[in-house]
Amino acid sequence: MIYVVDTHALIWFLEGNARLSETAKSALSDPDSQIVIPTIVIAEAAYHHARNHTSVSVQRILDEIASAENCTVYPLDEHIAAQVSGDLELHDSIIVYTAIAYSEVMGQDVALITKDKRITESGLVPVIW
Repeated sequence: MIYVVDTHALIWFLEGNARLSETAKSALSDPDSQIVIPTIVIAEAAYHHARNHTSVSVQRILDEIASAENCTVYPLDEHIAAQVSGDLELHDSIIVYTAIAYSEVMGQDVALITKDKRITESGLVPVIW
């Protein structure tokens, strides 16, 4: 299964934070899962680290990505940018449309790992939590 990961889920996973659901933790821990990290997630993580909201640095995220065989960073490209809508906050919209674009590119089922209620309620992409 391919999972696109939201910022809070990635940070909580790397922190070992108890707020991460068992379902999300299992998906992120499974070596058979393909994990996709939108570039906006890395940027958001940098912002939260700079504001001392998390101890997880961008360097740690990049090191984790480099050492994981099942992890891919997906860029914000013109296809995703063109899909952004006003229904979600900008960063959420980019994450959701990254999942949709990745699904279209790979032709496989993709789910988004997020606790975000607005994303879940949008119904735009399958969500696990």
